[in-house]
Amino acid sequence: MNLHTRNLYSNTNRGQLCKSIICLVFLAVLTSCNVVKRVKKGDHLITENTILVDGKKTSEERINNIIIQKTNLGMNGLLGLPIPLRLHIYNLARPNIDSIIRANILSDSLEVKRKVALLSKKQFDKWLESKRDFNSWLKRTGEAPTILNENKTEKTANNLRKYYFSKGWFNNEVNYEIERDSNKRAQVTYKVTTNNPYLLDSITPIISSPAIDSLYSNFSKSSYLIEGEQYDEENFENERARINTYLRNKGFYYFGKDNIRFVTDTIGTNYKINTDLIISDRSIRTDDSTRVEPFKVYKIKAVNIFTDDNFENRFKAISDTTTYKDYKFYSKNGLRFRPKAIADAIFINKGDLYSDLARSRTSRYLNDLQMFRYPNISYLENEADSSLIANIYLEPKKKYQFALDFDITQSNIQTIGFSVSPGLKIRNIFRGAETLDISGIAAVGASKDKNEDVTSFFDINEFGGSIRLTIPRLFTPFNTDKLIPKYMSPSTAISLSATGQQNIGLDKQTLSGIVSYNWLPTTTVSNNLELFNVQFVKNLNTNNYFGVYSNSFSSLNTIARDIGYINSNETLQENTSNPFAPADMFIADVLNGATNLSPNDEEFITVKNIDERKQRLTENNLIFSSSFDYKKDKRQNIFDNDFSIFKWRIEIAGNLLSSISRLSGATKNENNSYEVFGVAFSQYLKTEVDYIKYFDLGRNNILAFRSYAGIAIPYGNSNSIPFAESFFAGGPNDNRAWTAYNLGPGSSKSTNEFNEANFKIHLSAEQRFILFGNFRGALFVDAGNIWNVLDNVEDDAATFSGISSLKDIAIGSGFGIRYDFDFFVLRFDIGFKTYDPSQDIDNRWFYDYNFRNAVYNIGINYPF
Repeated sequence: MNLHTRNLYSNTNRGQLCKSIICLVFLAVLTSCNVVKRVKKGDHLITENTILVDGKKTSEERINNIIIQKTNLGMNGLLGLPIPLRLHIYNLARPNIDSIIRANILSDSLEVKRKVALLSKKQFDKWLESKRDFNSWLKRTGEAPTILNENKTEKTANNLRKYYFSKGWFNNEVNYEIERDSNKRAQVTYKVTTNNPYLLDSITPIISSPAIDSLYSNFSKSSYLIEGEQYDEENFENERARINTYLRNKGFYYFGKDNIRFVTDTIGTNYKINTDLIISDRSIRTDDSTRVEPFKVYKIKAVNIFTDDNFENRFKAISDTTTYKDYKFYSKNGLRFRPKAIADAIFINKGDLYSDLARSRTSRYLNDLQMFRYPNISYLENEADSSLIANIYLEPKKKYQFALDFDITQSNIQTIGFSVSPGLKIRNIFRGAETLDISGIAAVGASKDKNEDVTSFFDINEFGGSIRLTIPRLFTPFNTDKLIPKYMSPSTAISLSATGQQNIGLDKQTLSGIVSYNWLPTTTVSNNLELFNVQFVKNLNTNNYFGVYSNSFSSLNTIARDIGYINSNETLQENTSNPFAPADMFIADVLNGATNLSPNDEEFITVKNIDERKQRLTENNLIFSSSFDYKKDKRQNIFDNDFSIFKWRIEIAGNLLSSISRLSGATKNENNSYEVFGVAFSQYLKTEVDYIKYFDLGRNNILAFRSYAGIAIPYGNSNSIPFAESFFAGGPNDNRAWTAYNLGPGSSKSTNEFNEANFKIHLSAEQRFILFGNFRGALFVDAGNIWNVLDNVEDDAATFSGISSLKDIAIGSGFGIRYDFDFFVLRFDIGFKTYDPSQDIDNRWFYDYNFRNAVYNIGINYPF
């Protein structure tokens, strides 16, 4: 295709895009005329709500959520166009379906008799019922029009007055205006005048209990109530919760938030607020009276742990008693755990003041052990000495738990495949609350391109197994309690795994072992340190390289035919045990100068790149690495849609083996690399940063962003990154306008099956909104690419050379439809190549922006 034709094709695509946008606008205008279809005469559909605060429009979600009568979903939709889809669905329903059925069907007795004779009376009744059911479904799925109700408008105005009062504008004024038109539409404008705010002035404590009064100077230092700041009712609630938490962690077992109240005075204070902090005594109710007494500080007198408490043995006598570090253990069937294993999970100590924090940490740690069902902690009061006895009741889970999973698969390499994955969990295997997980996989499949000499139907197989030991503490020869206290729930994981594949790719054998430490410094932060991560990958069938990477093989055939190395009807393949030996010979001849290609020829460079890629992907890999992962997740629960997640990972590989090889005087191979057990080990530095941010726009409307960057730099014993540690772009969770491994590197026009590199940038933005029922919609833009940097790749188009390479960031955009099953989301996204860096510089925008070249993605749950 010449340049003129390409430009013409590109302009045609842009023209089609413009037409599509015009059609969309026209459709939106056309459908907007129908939104008042079900609005009765004299009623008005609310099309817009506006809140003006001191003359300025506010878009703050919290304030706009105060409005009782919100506009129909989508009324102010995409690009500002009213596309209330659910309202249109509702309008399709007939308000008087029974009358319509009687008038159009049941009123014609002859037609009824004819249909009954044709369908039977039962089927005829079901047909009528289906019409009613469908009409009801339209109403349930749709959204009724929001009809103006001035009583609710007045309630909204009152709620706005209360809100601004709670924020310190005690003298605020709220009015509203309603603009009705002749087309049954109405717009409501709320006008808020805040006037002067009130500021906090003096705070006077009035504390009845001497024990609490003596602590006031301590717990008042972190107060939410600060002199000179504007009054905010939320700060008073936060202060009440803060004081309650502080005192309940200082031994005041019976204290509660109800004992804290605030009294404010604004009379004659010139917009200042004088506050009395009142903390009352304990109120004790008996059968016929109530008495008041000062709060006391309670200490823990004893900690009792019942290790096998359950319904079945509730009447059984205790047969085993053990004491360990002031903890008393009681068992009915013998103590199955070493006392230290359980004591390490207990934060309630004899002699300590009562503390809610110790109680919650104990409960969390015991749950994290995954040894017990619903640990229960209760306290018994000893009034004589103001002490508490803590009783901890534990019900052990079953020691052995077996699982068996079956799976049926189909892919681009196999017609059908079957797999079985058995698993066995052994709890408390060494009596220290350890967990041993043993799992395996056995899979067989039938390949699509089966060799003629293979007689069995299932010619693909994969077998493997893994074993993982989890220890509920840091397994080290050193005491790490001061560095990582036990309230951080530290644990150690030791795992070994091995897998083997036949007739899958290059038939790999993989062996790996990991020793890692995990701990949780706070409720939002988690850390993982992989002290050792050893991976050994052996390729058993490297002769099948060109059978897997067929595009590279096709390129070699094309070059060989063009230079006359083979005839036009021949290929670099033969019917032997090594069918691609001619291709290897052709590569050797080209690189050794045995053909008419010179090193400066484009075909020579292509052959050289194919050979370098083949050597890298067929070599055996030995990776001995250490890594650290940091994650901060501010999401409070699964319903929280306004949060951020930050993840950072750094990995160093090969340094230990390199030092040992150098100190031991080991010799290097012909590629100037050290080897261990005949395999050159990898040496690199890899780091990744990932940040996700959600914004809750209200009414199930969410704006989500993701930014990611990763780089892996080879050095020392390596000049490239192992395939398993490299980056790829594209796919349903990446840039959705390209399939996985099909984007990049850079602006190269690569035809490789699996494009990968050692540097990646990715950005995504997605707006998610409700359509109707459990259906959700999304509009998204993805941007990013992969490049080679600081390695042995010399292709300028694939190499990141600085800021100028950012022009090769690919951009994809599109839309998606999702269905929410509550426990997971089924996702269907369509991505369009908006900016394609593999095209010529003048044809990158919207070159293949059409449904024919779109990528259709199916995924489970959200992409980020």
